[in-house]
Amino acid sequence: MGKTTLLLEIAAKFGDQAVYAAGDEPDAALPEFWDRRWAEAEARAQRGTAALLLDEVHHLSDWAGRLKSHWDRARRRHTPIHVVATGSSALRVATGSRESLAGRFERLTLSHWPATSLATVFRLSPREAARNLVRFGSYPGAQEFEKVPARWRAYVRDAIIEPAIGRDVLAQGAVRRPALLRQVFAIAAGSPAQIVSLQKLQGQLQDSGALETIANYLALLEDAYLVATLEKYSKQVRRRRASPPKLVTLNNALLSAMHPDGAPDSVREPARFGFWVENACLAFAINQGQQVMYWREEPLEVDAVLDGSWGKWAVEVKTGKFDALALRGLLEFCRRNPAFTPLMISAPGDEEIARRNGVASVNWEDFLISGPGNGQNTAAR
Repeated sequence: MGKTTLLLEIAAKFGDQAVYAAGDEPDAALPEFWDRRWAEAEARAQRGTAALLLDEVHHLSDWAGRLKSHWDRARRRHTPIHVVATGSSALRVATGSRESLAGRFERLTLSHWPATSLATVFRLSPREAARNLVRFGSYPGAQEFEKVPARWRAYVRDAIIEPAIGRDVLAQGAVRRPALLRQVFAIAAGSPAQIVSLQKLQGQLQDSGALETIANYLALLEDAYLVATLEKYSKQVRRRRASPPKLVTLNNALLSAMHPDGAPDSVREPARFGFWVENACLAFAINQGQQVMYWREEPLEVDAVLDGSWGKWAVEVKTGKFDALALRGLLEFCRRNPAFTPLMISAPGDEEIARRNGVASVNWEDFLISGPGNGQNTAAR
């Protein structure tokens, strides 16, 4: 996600007043590593405001307790020092901060990269970045391997999926059946943007597991920023929780690495391509901090209900040709919930079909670049 790059940029701005240390360096295992880095930072703070930058902090033993002790001491002495601690294990960092650092920290999450970040860093056009995001996701470290599929897939599996599932999730001690956890992840990654009941998911598993266990493993995968489980939109909380979840994989790289055929071809596999585009659009909204749900009242359905800084939107995603009948779910939902604006996400060139029927529309490439804004004022009135 670029955590180390961010810390090094901060270090450059602080110059000699910065101390950078990585928990996965070889000397991090030495007994005096932690105290020595703090002593260096406190010594520089005698000359003015200093910064202690602790990268991959979760690799250090008892990192949260030690950080609490040193930080409290610095506060008592009014030492002018900023501390930034990063970790690639969301689960382990969150657990440590909740247990030992309550009331002492601000938490920032570096989420999956959007298309605009890919375009800026790798010098792509925004549309090319959006198309690449659907096919290959947005892990920056994997970009250099895209032209060598076998190497790209190995990188995503070995450097991203395996550390997240095989190390970080299991390190929480809450997984008694690791094989079952891996199966749940594989099924979720194989069902992008699809509504799957826990009973149906249970039936696809090679190993039997209680519904409560499956639900718990899905929650762990969500805490690890791998998979999101969307609730059905309802004004009644009980109905939301009782409904089957819609599964969204939070980076399409995970889909491509897990599927035996890799990314779909939009011409030869239009249905699978449509699910991948929808998954990318919903993941983008989630990663940008929007609250995302879905709505379904047979035979009507809305792919996503968005609420957040973008506004309130009811969203349908269509990558193939469609007609006015495809808008029925959107219009009925918005009739019942007038605070929401209907939005059709279409294939490039098909925006006018929705607009002629009074529905805002944006193609999926533009949506992945700038969200729903392009469609807000372009519906026919």
